[in-house]
Amino acid sequence: MSSASPESDPLAIPPDPLATQAPPSLQQQAARMAQDAFGRAFRLSVEEVDGDGVAAVRELHGALANWAAAGGDADARALRLALLLAGMDQWGLVWTRAFGLVGIPALTALIGSLRTGLDPESEARFQRQFEAVLAAEHNAIDFKVELRRGIHLALWHSAIAADNSAEALRLAAELGSQLLALVREMPLVGWRLAADALAHIQIRCLADGLARDGVGLEATQALFGALSRELPVAQRDRVMAHATQAVIAWQRASRPGPQVH
Repeated sequence: MSSASPESDPLAIPPDPLATQAPPSLQQQAARMAQDAFGRAFRLSVEEVDGDGVAAVRELHGALANWAAAGGDADARALRLALLLAGMDQWGLVWTRAFGLVGIPALTALIGSLRTGLDPESEARFQRQFEAVLAAEHNAIDFKVELRRGIHLALWHSAIAADNSAEALRLAAELGSQLLALVREMPLVGWRLAADALAHIQIRCLADGLARDGVGLEATQALFGALSRELPVAQRDRVMAHATQAVIAWQRASRPGPQVH
């Protein structure tokens, strides 16, 4: 995510101090890997896999640990691991709340296995990097944008795929609560994350013909309506304008170029 000078624009995002160790593309990759690992761990937890579950968690552990170990130096390796664990932790927190889960055993086992293998020095370095990711809104900003986009879209997909209106509206309300909390708790970045979610929901509707009717349409309209009501006017206008601009930019980019004869 691009940034401008905070002195010239009070809404500008300061430079990401972690980008030197984890450039934007790597941060985005970490978010996608965390999402994939969570999805696989979640399926292992809800499906009956017997002994194969242990082997599957071990395989996931190996892939994630190898990726983290590919960092250029000890601090970069610790940051990679911190991003992966922060991402999986966020997915776990959101999903347990949204679906009323007591726990996700395979995810707990996976996260635990990645931590228990660290020696004291590596653990201390990991803890510093984990805290650095959370220390400021703009730290690891590209990771946070990619991570939250995946979470928000997954919640929305769950809402529009619900079996009945009550469940669809409940999940839409949960997503709305997530977005409102981000705007409230992250004054610099939160509104951007909310706008990103609304933009990508609209893009999915346009690109894939989703939520055209039934519970999908009802849930989507309820989400947009709730945010319009609950957001303070200035923030609402900023979020909606930013989302609209993103959708328009996508539409323009999607148009076929002029044919040359």
